[in-house]
Amino acid sequence: MVTPNEQHDSLAKAIGCNGLYFKREDLHPLGSHKGRSIPVMIDKFSSDGSKRFAISSSGNAALAAALYIKDKPGITLEIFVGENISSKKLVRLENIALVGLTNLDTQGNITITKTARPIQALTKAIQRGAVSLRQSTNDLALIGYTSLAEEISEIEEAGAVFIGTSSGTTAQALAQYFLKNEKPIQVHMIQTSSCHPMLGLTDLSRLEVTDNKEQEVSIADAIVDKTAFRKTVLIPFIEETGGAGWYASNDEILEAQKMTKSETGLDISANSALSVVGAIKATREKHNIKGSLVCVICGE
Repeated sequence: MVTPNEQHDSLAKAIGCNGLYFKREDLHPLGSHKGRSIPVMIDKFSSDGSKRFAISSSGNAALAAALYIKDKPGITLEIFVGENISSKKLVRLENIALVGLTNLDTQGNITITKTARPIQALTKAIQRGAVSLRQSTNDLALIGYTSLAEEISEIEEAGAVFIGTSSGTTAQALAQYFLKNEKPIQVHMIQTSSCHPMLGLTDLSRLEVTDNKEQEVSIADAIVDKTAFRKTVLIPFIEETGGAGWYASNDEILEAQKMTKSETGLDISANSALSVVGAIKATREKHNIKGSLVCVICGE
């Protein structure tokens, strides 16, 4: 098992559910759940002869890619980040790139560009011959999350998984795995006040924005994909598992962080707290879940 499944009975009692687990993807060697998928993509493309990679990212995917590539001679990575990237994540990325500079075999293999239009910058890099590691438009990315689904399935009483959702790649991979393997585990996705195209573009009543704080800038800064490329595929999968979509305001994220700290002693990021918000909302709204809730603590 790559990351632990942690049982938290005190938090379950505080929320009011039958049982609750944290899937601690923040403890993944590559920093987040993105570490499941990014290496699979890099290895596949590398085996086909590709040596130049590029990614636009709010942080976690870029961190996973940089950590994986930094010691690989002959492979380069261009990272494009938005102007509002977390300063903490930017410093981590810059430090990883600097480590590469100390090795003669990997000097300059990672470059970081801060830009107002990271996706457009990525497009230009692709035109120059780089291979995109963007997960939202490549189904190869789904393969890497199989191991995450397998590890969650080891929780015998698991009845639902909650995960903060940007492009929907991880949620789609989990739902597909559970359905294919006949695991009675619902998949619930949580989006934010700043970015919720999966919720706002669907007619399913269970996937609605439920309050009036749509204009605030969310403190969960990893949810940035406004295109919702996977929506038409993902929504039916979510529905088939019996899951739902939930909307998290900043107040709800802060409440989840506070409750988690009080009941578990853990300081989780705003992005990770989205899963706890979903668990709280599903319990309070009496969503029909048989079994324990699993919150994916995704990383920073």
